[in-house]
Amino acid sequence: MRRSYTESDYQPVHINVIPLIDVMFFLVLFFVATSSFIRETGVDVNRPTARSAVAQDKANIIVSVTKNGEIWIDRRKVDIRALRANVERMYAENPGSSVIIAADEEAQTGLLVAALDEARLAGVQNVAIATYVP
Repeated sequence: MRRSYTESDYQPVHINVIPLIDVMFFLVLFFVATSSFIRETGVDVNRPTARSAVAQDKANIIVSVTKNGEIWIDRRKVDIRALRANVERMYAENPGSSVIIAADEEAQTGLLVAALDEARLAGVQNVAIATYVP
């Protein structure tokens, strides 16, 4: 009882890749939607070192204070009087975020305290100063 196959019995096998493309598309959308993007300040500062530094989670608003007395936020140089409005706007876009002040180790202490004060007056409770851990 041997069965022989003819060409009429042969059916080609097709691989359907449409479901695979759909799954890959949904994975890409998931990773894009769940990732948090860090906004850079637009200027590099030489942060001081601290042995007691603690890692901060979810730092979405970064304010830089340079040794020249400039304040940078969201890749723009801002005046100290406009810092509160910028922080309020960014905090309204992402409630629950924290403000990290990255001050140069040669920056004026008065300007650093003023930036810290403006961030707290903007309504942000979680304000920290960025340092390097040795």
